[in-house]
Amino acid sequence: MRRLISLLLPLFLAACGADTLRVQSVAEWSPETEAFRAQAETFREVSQQVAEQARRECVRRANVANCDFTILVDLNPNAEANAFQTLDDKDQPVIIFTRSMIGSAANADELAFVMGHEAAHHILRHIPRQSRNARDSAAIFGELARLGGADGAAIEEAQKLGAQVGAQVYIKDFELEADQLGTIITYNAGYNPLIGAKYFDRLPDPGDSFLTSHPPNAQRVQIVQETARKIGLTQ
Repeated sequence: MRRLISLLLPLFLAACGADTLRVQSVAEWSPETEAFRAQAETFREVSQQVAEQARRECVRRANVANCDFTILVDLNPNAEANAFQTLDDKDQPVIIFTRSMIGSAANADELAFVMGHEAAHHILRHIPRQSRNARDSAAIFGELARLGGADGAAIEEAQKLGAQVGAQVYIKDFELEADQLGTIITYNAGYNPLIGAKYFDRLPDPGDSFLTSHPPNAQRVQIVQETARKIGLTQ
């Protein structure tokens, strides 16, 4: 597996700011402290159930060829609470949880919901879609700069700005899409997404600024509730 933090879009890989990302598979991970081992066992159970349901959903949709999910733990004890999805060198989906993220979850439902959300990013092809948006926007900004008389470094700077804007435009929509499908995956895996989404109650609200990468928490909770009702879950 190649060094995961070098992969694709930093907006999806915001958790990868450390100099070196040291990861371990869930099956091999054994925390040092007794107090954390119970959480580790819960995380292993959740990982098995969610990965299985995510694979089924991925295969059912037939729009993604690589559906074998690997769940890894970031061993850095100082990494902030976070989870993210990326790809390995065979383009298979990888979901990484920091230890702080595992420890911050109040229950198995929250772990399952976060994991289902990250799996949904892959099934919905958000990384290649965001990459295409960034590439197309970079080309447009570069061409506008050229038509305006710019050349060389100025065009390159315009392209960089265009890539940033293009990557940002639909990222909130992607998060809501992942919340919606993640709700279904969580439910099919045997967990309650309505309980899982209570994790939002402890997150700072990003508001509705264009520059934020996530939608307002209330909007995300609403998506979960609406999706849950459609699949017959009300509490």
